Amino acid sequence: MSLEIHRNPPTNVPPPNSSGDDFVSRVFLNERGLRAGWRLLLYVVFVLALEIGAGVLFQHFLHPRTGDARPTILIAQELFSFGVVFGAALIMGLIERRAPGDYGLPSQGAFGTLFWQGFLIGLVEVSALIGLITLFGGYSFGAIELHGMEAMRWGILWSVFFLVVGLSEEFQFRGYTQFTLADGIGFWPAAVLLSVGFGWLHRYNPGENWIGAAGVVMIGLLFAFALRRTGSLWLVVGWHASFDFGETFLYSVPNSGLLFPGHLSSSSLHGPAWLTGGTVGPEGSVFSFLTMGILFFVVHRWYPARTTSSPAS
Repeated sequence: MSLEIHRNPPTNVPPPNSSGDDFVSRVFLNERGLRAGWRLLLYVVFVLALEIGAGVLFQHFLHPRTGDARPTILIAQELFSFGVVFGAALIMGLIERRAPGDYGLPSQGAFGTLFWQGFLIGLVEVSALIGLITLFGGYSFGAIELHGMEAMRWGILWSVFFLVVGLSEEFQFRGYTQFTLADGIGFWPAAVLLSVGFGWLHRYNPGENWIGAAGVVMIGLLFAFALRRTGSLWLVVGWHASFDFGETFLYSVPNSGLLFPGHLSSSSLHGPAWLTGGTVGPEGSVFSFLTMGILFFVVHRWYPARTTSSPAS
C-alpha cells in the first residue's frame, strides 16, 4: 500500500500559520510594506495637521483678508500651500525611507534643463492659443498700460507667483498623491482620478464653467503624460508657470475664470464663447483642446518612453 502525498491541501483547511496577525498583515501590508491606501491616508493626516498648525502662524503674521488679491499675499498663500503638501511628503519620505525626489521633484533637476524646456513650451502654447483666437477675430491686445519700472515690478511679481502656483498645484496633484495612488491602482487610473479632481476644484473659481474644467482635466492628463515620460515634475512646473504668466500678464486675459490686476495691456476678448472661452478665458476656447492635443504628440516625440519599475512613472 503506497502513501499518497497531497501537494496542495484542501481549500477548506486553513494554512498552518494563519492567525490574527496574518489577517492584520494582509489588510495593512503588501510585499512593498504599508499598502498605498493607508500611506495616502497617513499623508492626508499629515497635510491636515500641518495646514492647521502652520495656518495659525500664517494668519497671525500676515492677517490675510478674504479675497485679498495683492500679489505678495497671493504668493504667501501659495508658498504656504506648497509647504504643507511638500512638508507632509518629507515626513512620509522618512517613514517610507525614500528620497524626496522619488515623489517628482528631484533636487538635482531643480530649475534645470527640463524646467526651462517646460517654460518655453508653456509660452509657445499660450502664444499659439492667443494667436489662433486673434486670427478668428476674438482677441485684441489693446494699449500698453504698464511702463518702465511698473511693468517690471508686476512682471516679476507674477513670475514668482505663478512659479509657486506651478510647484504647489503640480506637487499636490502629481507629486506624492500620484506616486502613492499609482502604487495601489496603477499610473493611469491614478492620473485620471487626480486630473478629474484637479478640474473639479477649478469649478469653484469665479467665471469657470464645465468646458473650462474639462480643459483643466485634459491639461492634467497631459502633465501626467509628461511626468510619465520624464520621471520628473520639473518640466510641467515650468510649463504651468509660463502658461499662467502668459495669460495673466503678457496677454492680459482671464486665467481659469480669474482676472487679476497688474495687466500689461488693456486687452479684450470678443466673439462667441467657443472661440474666446468666455469668462473662463482662452483655456475654455475650442483651440485650447487643439493645442493640447498637439502637445500630447510633441511630448511623445521629444521624450521617449523610459523603462522603470517606479509606480510614479
